[in-house]
Amino acid sequence: MMLFYPIVSINIKSSCTIPDRINPTFVHMHSSITTYLWTDLCEKYTSDQALISQTFADLSTHYAESGRYYHTMTHIRNMLNSAVSHEALIRDKDAFLFAIFFHDVIYDATAKDNEEKSAEKALFFLEKIEFWEEERKQVQDLILATKTHPATNSNTDTNLLLDLDLEILGAEPAVYQEYAANIRREYAMFPDELYFPGRKKVLYHFLDMPFIYRTEIFRNEREQRARINIENEIATL
Repeated sequence: MMLFYPIVSINIKSSCTIPDRINPTFVHMHSSITTYLWTDLCEKYTSDQALISQTFADLSTHYAESGRYYHTMTHIRNMLNSAVSHEALIRDKDAFLFAIFFHDVIYDATAKDNEEKSAEKALFFLEKIEFWEEERKQVQDLILATKTHPATNSNTDTNLLLDLDLEILGAEPAVYQEYAANIRREYAMFPDELYFPGRKKVLYHFLDMPFIYRTEIFRNEREQRARINIENEIATL
């Protein structure tokens, strides 16, 4: 979503599929969780190893673009870790994971259509691997939901994805401060007199929500700390 409103490889056999339950201990310890999950996920739908590896390389290139300090592959990896930890809450695991991988692949701090372009890129790939049409629509909807973070949604996977995307808001203060600093770096093209009011608008949007988080587990674990972190950031702007 817009976080500032301007006022002006692992070798996996081709027969391998994502297990019904991913071992969280393995994934959390694994140095290449993104590669592991990406390869394992894609091989359920295609045996084209070149396409799988080339697309992952393309994703990695986008997430490593100059000017990205928060919206990087680290953010994707953190969301994947959390998805594994909360996989019992996910109804459509494959669509959910594809949405995580693609949701920030296109990111221009000055643009307003990042999510739409990210969804288009996801659909282009998913059509290539013949991912089910209904599921492609689910991936698209999940990605587009990250644009506005609506306060309520009837889709439980959407609610969880949005909570994972905003998990950082409820982090420990030092981690949150690093996040806030990295967001500021991504909007370095704007002077403080423009950035501060725009950033405040986003932060107040969260505070005005009845709940920042949509799932009970995230509300219990992070809601209070997220509000404190946001209030503390507002005080610095």
